[in-house]
Amino acid sequence: MGGSDAKALARSLLDICRMRKLTIATAESCTGGLVAGALTDIPGSSDVIDRGFVTYSNDAKRVMLGVKATTLATFGAVSKETAQAMAVGALERAGVDLAVSITGIAGPGGATPGKPVGLVHFAVAARDGRLVHRECRFGALGRSTVRQRSVLEALRMLIELARGPQPPVKVRRQPPTRARTNTARTPRGLAAKRRRPRGTSSPLS
Repeated sequence: MGGSDAKALARSLLDICRMRKLTIATAESCTGGLVAGALTDIPGSSDVIDRGFVTYSNDAKRVMLGVKATTLATFGAVSKETAQAMAVGALERAGVDLAVSITGIAGPGGATPGKPVGLVHFAVAARDGRLVHRECRFGALGRSTVRQRSVLEALRMLIELARGPQPPVKVRRQPPTRARTNTARTPRGLAAKRRRPRGTSSPLS
């Protein structure tokens, strides 16, 4: 899992966005701009990538993305609520079609009770109102590995969002089958159905 994986995902995402005429903005905290870097490393990405926000501090999240101070105070910078607010803020501030946000604890320090090293919250937002959150607990794998894995996860989430909402799967109902009972015909039954020829009478006793 390394740069080649990120490059392949970035190319795939850019191709989908070009085909569907979509633009992207990123909002990153613990990855410090690595997602935007992976995308802009591909030549010609400027027709898809609009901008990237690196909002490492809480003040930056508030000023640049419009994350409410109450959200940060109540849930913390590394939380579902903050990640979602970052993604929506990037979407609105940049005026793009898709946005992704990442906020987490890459380590080796920074862990708090209930929020260990390797915890990362992601959110992707779309202009059509879709908002998806994902929580990953990568573990204490080292700062570089957590950041690399975060980049891959963010790109995967953007690809899923760029492909558009999947139509519900229609369950085909099988037409009710009529059970036919086959009754075996016995010689006795067949004999009962036979008519006696007209004009004949029973033999006299």
